[in-house]
Amino acid sequence: MTRLECPASEGCLNDEWLEADALGGFASGTAGTERTRRYHALLLTATQPPAGRMVLVNGVEAWLEDASGQTRIALSMQRYGAGSVWPDPSESLLSFDTGPWPTWRFQVGDNHILSAELFVAKQSAQTVLRWRLEGEPFTLKVRPLLSGRDYHALHHENPAFNFNYTATGDQVRWQAYGDVPAVVAASNGSYVHAPDWYRNFCYTVERERGMDFNEDLATPGVFSFDLSLGEAVLVLSANEGAKTNAVDTAKQLADIERARRTAFPTALHRSADAYIVARNKGSTILAGFPWFTDWGRDTFIAMRGLLITSGRYSDAESILLEWAGTLSEGMLPNRFPDSGAPEYNSVDASLWFVIAVHDYLATGHAQRETQDRLQQAVDGILDGYSSGTRFRIGADPADGLLRAGVPGVQLTWMDAKVGDWVVTPRIGKPVEVQALWINALRIAAAWNPRWTEPATHATQAFQHRFVDPASGALHDVVDADHEPGKLDRSIRPNQLFAVGGLPFAVIDNGATARAVVDQCEQRLLTPLGLRTLSPDDPAYKGRYTGTPLERDGAYHQGTVWPWLMGPFVDAWLRVHGDDQASKAVARERFLRPLRNHLHHAGLDHISEVADGDAPHTPGGTPFQAWSLGELMRLDRLLNADPAEMPQTR
Repeated sequence: MTRLECPASEGCLNDEWLEADALGGFASGTAGTERTRRYHALLLTATQPPAGRMVLVNGVEAWLEDASGQTRIALSMQRYGAGSVWPDPSESLLSFDTGPWPTWRFQVGDNHILSAELFVAKQSAQTVLRWRLEGEPFTLKVRPLLSGRDYHALHHENPAFNFNYTATGDQVRWQAYGDVPAVVAASNGSYVHAPDWYRNFCYTVERERGMDFNEDLATPGVFSFDLSLGEAVLVLSANEGAKTNAVDTAKQLADIERARRTAFPTALHRSADAYIVARNKGSTILAGFPWFTDWGRDTFIAMRGLLITSGRYSDAESILLEWAGTLSEGMLPNRFPDSGAPEYNSVDASLWFVIAVHDYLATGHAQRETQDRLQQAVDGILDGYSSGTRFRIGADPADGLLRAGVPGVQLTWMDAKVGDWVVTPRIGKPVEVQALWINALRIAAAWNPRWTEPATHATQAFQHRFVDPASGALHDVVDADHEPGKLDRSIRPNQLFAVGGLPFAVIDNGATARAVVDQCEQRLLTPLGLRTLSPDDPAYKGRYTGTPLERDGAYHQGTVWPWLMGPFVDAWLRVHGDDQASKAVARERFLRPLRNHLHHAGLDHISEVADGDAPHTPGGTPFQAWSLGELMRLDRLLNADPAEMPQTR
């Protein structure tokens, strides 16, 4: 959990919190209350879990008034396009805390503190807001700000917005547009209908990202609460069947949610829970918040730490079985988009599935029926890849290695594409794809001996073909562009997977393994992860900033990825020794900086990327599943009892 002292901490204006509902919806914002992204909202719901996400309530304007109406204390911040900020609570905001859920403390007068809380109860599509102030006769005013838009879009003033409302008991209901879910607001205050437009909100992060950044929001009216009578409660819901008593509803949801969060053994486990969401009758993992859906490779990489090493075996089983049902021509989807059919455009998602199956089956928690279904899926993947499938993915009969790629399609995890420009095409035989392929063959050979010979053949070819005589480390791609003998010698972190990060090391030569780790440590390592390209390379981009074109051009050309710290440390231990002394060094050098990052950017989470150049400013999504998952896997690797660790090396 993270606590920020405000306003001395700049993080109160920049760092972000997240409350997810396990359905794909969420609430999020900044510790300083300003909305800086189009995705910051109080009620953002998934209409077709986990997709179809819509912003219903963007935020609120909240303030205190004394009995005379002359004293006004701001409890929220709004920024407008002309550069003005009003209201501004920075003078009264004392602190922000993420535990057990987002909580703000404001100074009121000389001796009193107002606390404001926000939480989202799982599976409820409800956001609860509560304010408490002891001993002061203040009135709290809360003005909701509504849109009713796709979460990627922006909203602007228009005559079609429906300001009409209905009131029943302590509930007020609005429906912005006919095809948008209604918002039900239950409160223990009074409501005065006063429709209006608030225009030209400015979202500074969107502006920095080269995106549209201005929005108009509708406000239907104002809630008033007499704080001398007790706490103020406002429950925002996209569920028309919500209970009618706001105070009882808030207390019930708070009790349930507090008990659920207390049950998690650590704050990391609580954070991990945000990414586990419903899909069909099963579950899946969202790749990140606020804008990612569920991606194949992200799911299987992330679940190793988020679920399997964390003991959430039933969730892991549910997700693996759900994805196994999507197998097509030996491939699993690269991702499920917000709408439309799954996209089968990844060479490694299916192979990462095999790695996750291995890790899950190694726990011994799978029933025989589940084990059979997962092993059948793995055999189906290897059959499809052996005989050949989409995008020229197939085993090369000559050396047994896996070739893949066609112009214009990005198949590896380095998948940035702008229009027709694939930034890092890596067509041919990419190094980490071979490590995954050989691991998959060795894993399947444990129950199906027909994969033993292909695994041996591919391993021998890899060890012969990938070592760079000049450096002793590994090439990034051989037979590049499907041209026999053409090499891509770019220094990238992908070579690490031949040494660490997977169940089986592909390199059995100690000198080669050491050369790989040393090269990555000297050229690529930063406190927040590994660069995707050596700074010595002419194509290196040290800053992940600017327009979408500029950012995508840097995405895998030097930008740092925290999730790569997991395979790096695993490889580092394999060459330096995995004794307790080496682990102590690794904890201090590699684990501590990542743990420190939990208190910045996406609070209690790990960012998607960071700049390759110092000071390695974080970027991308502030809440990334595989970044957190690999931190959790790394934490267990470095801190667990050796007797508890798997021995597949």
